[in-house]
Amino acid sequence: MLDLLLPPTCATCESRVAAQGQLCAGCFGQITFIAAPSCGHCGVPFTAALQAGADGLCPACRAHPPLFRQARAALRYDAQARRLILPLKHADRVELVPVLAPMMARAGAALLARADVLVPVPLHRRRLWERTYNQAAMLAKAVGRLGGRPVLADGLQRIRRTASLDDKSAEERAQEVEGAIVVRSGRVSRFVGATVLLVDDVMTSGATANACAAALQAAGAAAVDVLTAARVPDPRLR
Repeated sequence: MLDLLLPPTCATCESRVAAQGQLCAGCFGQITFIAAPSCGHCGVPFTAALQAGADGLCPACRAHPPLFRQARAALRYDAQARRLILPLKHADRVELVPVLAPMMARAGAALLARADVLVPVPLHRRRLWERTYNQAAMLAKAVGRLGGRPVLADGLQRIRRTASLDDKSAEERAQEVEGAIVVRSGRVSRFVGATVLLVDDVMTSGATANACAAALQAAGAAAVDVLTAARVPDPRLR
């Protein structure tokens, strides 16, 4: 009855679709899914297999190995991915969560299979108050349901509000988030000896994921993997 009154439309345009939460064929065709070849550690996409070294890693991971074990993302962060992620992040378009979550679950199937618990990248309390929700937590809960894995939405805490990382270099990003994220008091025991899957919307340099991994490992996590909706390509690998 509701579909008759309000016919379902594409999540990114006004085209009719069969059910809510779907993309039309045109919008779906514009998505760039990340597939091989990509870095075996951070998941950054390569344009050619020759860009990987003999170890299958990108130059950044070879020079400075991340603290997390492996990262995967569903989409290349391009114009179409931004149409899915930015409205979720900044415009209360929470109906985009069930669009992105299945893509993430497929891309991170191996990581989900070995995860003991999922935990989202946290927002600082002031930013959470401004936004009213944490999009990473919503994605984590949806992916957890699809993968049959528990989610600890408040496992991590951002104790210091960090500046926007958009215009910062990889080194500046790492400095900005260093020490800003900790395991929430009372949640440490949940991570001892656990394989943790960290969930976020976008991964750029990996600085935030690294800061979260450092906090989780300090709390006793056995390993930390990372799953995001999208990955920003390294301009040096284009």
